[in-house]
Amino acid sequence: MSAHKSKPSPARPTHKKRGAHWTDRFTKGISRETLAAHPWLKPVAHHLSEPGLWHVQHEAVARGVAIGLFWAFALPVAQILVAAVHCIWWRGNIPVAAGATLVTNPFTIGFWLWLAYKLGSLILGVAPHDVEAGSAALEAASASAGFDVMGWLAHFGWPAVLGMAIFSVVGSATGYILVKLIWRWRVWFKRRVQRHGR
Repeated sequence: MSAHKSKPSPARPTHKKRGAHWTDRFTKGISRETLAAHPWLKPVAHHLSEPGLWHVQHEAVARGVAIGLFWAFALPVAQILVAAVHCIWWRGNIPVAAGATLVTNPFTIGFWLWLAYKLGSLILGVAPHDVEAGSAALEAASASAGFDVMGWLAHFGWPAVLGMAIFSVVGSATGYILVKLIWRWRVWFKRRVQRHGR
């Protein structure tokens, strides 16, 4: 028997470290803890820890996209907080909803407001020269450092509001349907690959 005891081999990890999931880009800075600590969400904070609001499941993801896109266009501020509350009611994925609200952000809001104003003007029958004036004013406001979204909406009124409302409803419905279709195609493609791989 050897007088020297062999050194114990270092413990191996029980499982491999998995790569970051694609939804991690949405959860950065958006966690159960940060949302639950927000003063506006105190009344519903106890619901935010429910696992179904954070796990990736096709129906929850589709609802999260729909909720996020709706509030992205319906509100100029606090979209993530309002989307999180509605995810609790409608069982949507909170990180996905938060990510979907980013379709309107400081870099894109000028374009969306301009497009909404043109659409609303077309529906309401506003004269073309008024639309062009609104476009020029929006471009000038976007170029300045202090672009006031609420001030612009107050100045150009119903055409912009109507356009954003249409974007909210149509975008929400389209996002939900697209996620469902993409998910079904993904499942079909995986099964087809498995079938041909046998």
